[in-house]
Amino acid sequence: MDIPPLIGVPACLMLDEGFGFHRVGDKYVTAVLDGAGGLPVLIPALGPRLERAALLARLDGLLITGARSNVEPHHYGGGPPPEGSPNDPARDATILPLIREAIAAAVPLLAICRGIQELNVAQGGTLHQEVHALPGRLDHRSDKSLPPQERYGDVHAIALTPCGMLQALLDGAAEIRVNSLHGQAIDRLAPGLVVEATAQDGTIEAVSVAGAAAFALAVQWPPEWRVLDNPVSRALFAAFGAACRARQAARDAGTTRLATGGLATGSLDEHHGAMASRA
Repeated sequence: MDIPPLIGVPACLMLDEGFGFHRVGDKYVTAVLDGAGGLPVLIPALGPRLERAALLARLDGLLITGARSNVEPHHYGGGPPPEGSPNDPARDATILPLIREAIAAAVPLLAICRGIQELNVAQGGTLHQEVHALPGRLDHRSDKSLPPQERYGDVHAIALTPCGMLQALLDGAAEIRVNSLHGQAIDRLAPGLVVEATAQDGTIEAVSVAGAAAFALAVQWPPEWRVLDNPVSRALFAAFGAACRARQAARDAGTTRLATGGLATGSLDEHHGAMASRA
């Protein structure tokens, strides 16, 4: 039986009745299983206590999820947060450095909603803390009084960057429709990030990492919701899953070389054959 690639899914640290819980929504776990064909590995929000290098060496991919909380503005030099803005400092301390190290280690990365904002901050960009308060901008927040199937319905179009990575994944589409559940968004784009899609009000809806050695894409909308029911979501997670399997194959090949003293299995067989012929 084939072993699925291991895909890390960082958790949020949330309080419930005075106790901390490391939590990941089931929709992300299901999207990794069904959409990417991977095995989700939940990563606790341990901050500097997380052995990031050792973890990334064992992972085949990293899915940065959405969340109810916002990146604390001191990470990007922003002003005081709006009153009542939820935060998760343990998640910030875990994911921001993890993103940078994952890109450097060529671990495939797909970031969603809060994840695109974290990617931008991790790479040196800034955020709008209240997009709906900006002149000319749409209100990208969802109506939380609606049932989930309505909240996650497609509500606006986005234009894909011509000849971009996202457009290539979506068979050359010029425009797609997406859902919208966010209050914050990218303000100043981080160096090294490339805009892959924008909404009609100018909000950046997708970015990629220029020159990344592996798949590195982030979207502002949540494609994980009922991933197999949406062709755009299926394409995104299928491409991410393919990149994770490619890393898995490369890691497995490296393990084989280590186990055989630096020789790949085929080379070892050839070596033994040559020794037998000379004997």
